[in-house]
Amino acid sequence: MSRSAKPVLQAIGQVSLGAVLLSAGVGHLTTKRREFRAQVPSWVPVDVDTVVVVSGLAELALGSALLATWRQPARRLLGRAVAGFFVGVLPGNIAQYVERRDGFGLDTDRKRALRLLGQPALVAWALSATRDRSR
Repeated sequence: MSRSAKPVLQAIGQVSLGAVLLSAGVGHLTTKRREFRAQVPSWVPVDVDTVVVVSGLAELALGSALLATWRQPARRLLGRAVAGFFVGVLPGNIAQYVERRDGFGLDTDRKRALRLLGQPALVAWALSATRDRSR
């Protein structure tokens, strides 16, 4: 891959991730709220709907920031924050698997386990799309 192609691909990755987060955030607050409730662990001592709304607002904020932040070091720090968010919601994905909760078509243990494997990919996406291009 040429040096000139890397920044373009990285920018596409950042914009795409921002769009994914914006879409998920809107879903948290509208048509997918029930689905997202399945990912809130039963042991969380906060109202399930509150967790879904707050996480949706966080996704909207992070997605918007990804679309607006292009200068370093803020861009790299944002990538770390997005990666941290994905790590932070991992217990919800684990709970969905362990508690055998259906949501988003994840209606078997196998599908829920495969979903868990996607979480590290999201962390890597956030970090790679926002790293310093000059390095």
